[in-house]
Amino acid sequence: MSIELAAATQTMPAGTPTSIHEFLAFKLGREEYGVDILRVQEIRSFELPTRMANAPAFILGVVNLRGVIVPIIDMRIKFGMEEVKYNSFTVVIVLNIGKQVIGMVVDGVSDVIALSHEQLRPVPEFSGSLDSQNLLAIGSVGDRMLILLDIEKVMGAHDMGLIAQAV
Repeated sequence: MSIELAAATQTMPAGTPTSIHEFLAFKLGREEYGVDILRVQEIRSFELPTRMANAPAFILGVVNLRGVIVPIIDMRIKFGMEEVKYNSFTVVIVLNIGKQVIGMVVDGVSDVIALSHEQLRPVPEFSGSLDSQNLLAIGSVGDRMLILLDIEKVMGAHDMGLIAQAV
């Protein structure tokens, strides 16, 4: 199944079948984000990684995951959140992006949410630590708002230096 959410911000022609997209919902501070479930390899409890010299602050280090060296990114630091605490709810979402495996530290995982085209809203333009071009859409589920990340673009950003080319 391919996910083409760029169309979420455009008007679909009448009669176009509605497809459902599934996202893993997770928390960063008070906000709830979502990432394409097809990119998720596993969810692990947080363990302190081995620090790498001269790495940016948001790259906490690396862990050995069954023989694969995985860089661990703290998304709270990457997105400029003021308070970063590690507790029993802190987890690492292990992602497969192209041929790269990357770990993403988040405050906690909520659930898997299926969203239809009608539940997706365009991303407003704004400036900040998270470029709006790195977002797919805003998902609306009842009273919940989910910021849907284009994780390939986020991890492929120049300042991340983790993957050579976004998939």
